[in-house]
Amino acid sequence: MSFNWKKLQNGSDIRGVALEGIAGQPVNLDTRVVRRLTKAFLNWLRKNRGTETELTVAVGMDSRLSGPDLKAAFIEAATDTGAKVLDCGLASTPAMFMTTVSDAYKADGAVMLTASHLPYNRNGLKFFTETGGLEKQDITDILTLAASDEMFPSNGNGSCKEIPFIDDYSAMLVDKVRKEVNDPEHYNEPLKGFKIIVDAGNGAGGFYAHKVLEILGADVEGSQFLDPDGKFPNHIPNPEDARAMASICKAVKEHKADLGIIFDTDVDRAAIVDGQGNPVNRNELVALSAAVVLEEHPGSTVVTDSITSDGLGWFINDFLQGNHHRFKRGYKNVINEAVRKNQQGEDSWLAIETSGHAALKENYFLDDGAYLVTKLVIKMARLKKGGHALTDLIADLPVPAESKEFRIQIKHPDFVNYGDEVISKLGVYASTQFKWDLVADNYEGVRVSCQGADQKGWFLLRLSLHDPVIPLNIESDLEGGVELIANKLVDFLSEFEYLDLSTFKK
Repeated sequence: MSFNWKKLQNGSDIRGVALEGIAGQPVNLDTRVVRRLTKAFLNWLRKNRGTETELTVAVGMDSRLSGPDLKAAFIEAATDTGAKVLDCGLASTPAMFMTTVSDAYKADGAVMLTASHLPYNRNGLKFFTETGGLEKQDITDILTLAASDEMFPSNGNGSCKEIPFIDDYSAMLVDKVRKEVNDPEHYNEPLKGFKIIVDAGNGAGGFYAHKVLEILGADVEGSQFLDPDGKFPNHIPNPEDARAMASICKAVKEHKADLGIIFDTDVDRAAIVDGQGNPVNRNELVALSAAVVLEEHPGSTVVTDSITSDGLGWFINDFLQGNHHRFKRGYKNVINEAVRKNQQGEDSWLAIETSGHAALKENYFLDDGAYLVTKLVIKMARLKKGGHALTDLIADLPVPAESKEFRIQIKHPDFVNYGDEVISKLGVYASTQFKWDLVADNYEGVRVSCQGADQKGWFLLRLSLHDPVIPLNIESDLEGGVELIANKLVDFLSEFEYLDLSTFKK
């Protein structure tokens, strides 16, 4: 095929345009492409395992409109090459990984058809083996196989079996809550008396309300957008989206709920809302997760992405007596760093991004929004017995007066090298400014502490993982501090003709 396979790579995932309808976005992930990617993945699996025996692969999808056709293409191609396919239907990304470690199925590999929170016309593939999600190099290798003539011969001897694996996955979570809350009076319904609102954004997460919370005794009336709808008519299924968070916060207040839960499309990310309707996401979610994990594993390391706040660092290091390791942006970067820490003998039980990706050592270091939320629900149920609320755990977390992200577009064709040049020169510039200090142990871009009397904050300028963008994150403990820092940076950035600074005018 004369086709740009490399364009489909999105780090450790494959993503593309699956439906027509948006100008300037031609389809490049159709059934023909998915069939070839399927055969390439199976070829990769065989090479990786060094086996010619029959493979078992699981496939699931989120609620996207293109999902059924692409899943059918996957099944057709896999069975054509002799594989046994487990069709999981509507599923979550974490559930698809679990098919590879489930005693009942033990799939050799699994694929989730999803494009996370991206628009309705997009779709993609996430690949798993029992060791976890595939790495960036693995995706490159699969795409190379897809572009080559080295494909499986067709024999048509495969088979396909439909399995409701999301039921099995839900039952695992139910069992975990019952055992860990261990309520002698209400063992089977330890969430009796709690009102919990779930917002699935019409993605794949609606199962959590009825197959998990309601089974455990919770009142889930008022939960919203649970039915899958690939047009996402109500809001983007994304815990980072302001409109989505406003919607779940409103629902919690209106129904006087104890807790709100919001998932992204494929349920590998989540955020919560407290009983007063306040969002608990980004730094607050990291802090809350760290508080729960560090109580179980005192003094261990919490690995986060690069844009976490100084206040969070103090909270983890000094208040919780843990070890905060701020690393690079990107959930795979954060997870792999936590795995590396453990391999070197440094105890690390939590890897978490401010985007809501959270992975725990106890759960295969799988970024699983439903698992994280389940862990927080267990803690909430335990705290209630002592008359405490879940958010009491982060009452001492310092909150900045202001926080803002500016996304600066790069108009240069070689945006990576151009962006690196901007970042490098900023480091030199910052070192000459009064009360601006380069932050040590920074693994991405340039992070600067601004301690002037009128600023009191920090900023981080880094290169986007995939796009021609330099994101700039600024926080300040003073009202007006973000603007002062931003204005100073605009003066510096104005010297670069290929930077679009219009984001500062919005």
